[in-house]
Amino acid sequence: MDYQAILNEIAEEIKPYMGRGKVADYIPILAEVDPMQFGMTVTMFDGTQYSVGDAETPFSIQSISKVFTFTLALDAYGYELYRRVGREPSGNPFNSLVQLEYEKGVPRNPFINAGAINVTDALISHYGSPAKASKEILAFIREIADNPAVESDKEVAESEMQHGFRNRALANLMKSFGNLDNDVIEVVHTYFEHCAIVMSTRTLSRAMLYLANHGIDPITAKKFITPQQAKRINAVMLTCGHYDASGDFAFQVGLPGKSGVGGGIVAVIPKKMAICVWSPALNEQGNSLSGTKALELFTTKTGYSIF
Repeated sequence: MDYQAILNEIAEEIKPYMGRGKVADYIPILAEVDPMQFGMTVTMFDGTQYSVGDAETPFSIQSISKVFTFTLALDAYGYELYRRVGREPSGNPFNSLVQLEYEKGVPRNPFINAGAINVTDALISHYGSPAKASKEILAFIREIADNPAVESDKEVAESEMQHGFRNRALANLMKSFGNLDNDVIEVVHTYFEHCAIVMSTRTLSRAMLYLANHGIDPITAKKFITPQQAKRINAVMLTCGHYDASGDFAFQVGLPGKSGVGGGIVAVIPKKMAICVWSPALNEQGNSLSGTKALELFTTKTGYSIF
């Protein structure tokens, strides 16, 4: 199959969708990003990459980082992790306080903000300090991406810290129910640090290969997690990876995936490849509008889907 030709076709066909939607302006520094950018990369199991558009342009991965923190926490805690965070779709906006109140401080899944903050708290406890947790999260992402240059953008993290009142509210609410162990400010700051990690579609698609191969990097043969854990992560990506549009994404695209409000979306085709697409303008649910369409076109043109 000519993947490069398919990506070139997609880049042409999504042009009418470019500029629709809006960038994540509630994070001031992300509000400055040009919404007309588009990049897409497919990474194969032998390391071959096919790209189109702005595939080298670094962007804020935001909630895509939740896949990596969930991986580390699941590896550290195993099934015990589900005592503090669930694995069901939320059906609500990613920053909902109402659901968290009803469910007594237990977040519905690790990909909504409350769930990812809770997972970050678990990692701080596991590694012994916020600084060590941040260091280990970054080291893990560098390793799976095979790129030691990956960094967190301190300016973005600080911008989020200054305006992240709702995320602090989520953390405080969990703390009030006894479901957060560490200092609220330290937990939220560590959470923002990993959300502010900057990568390109080339780097991110490479980083997702371990989830397309049962927890083992197909290029280095390093085992990061068990096949069972990889299966669980992919399942939660399919059912919860796009907030309250997760069902629609499964319907339209049919792949396990995770979006971020920086405009990126990652997806895996088990035993075949990993994909990343980026376009900053978001739909109403906070997912890349053009990126979602591009992935739908890719699965339609290739016939690749888990269904």
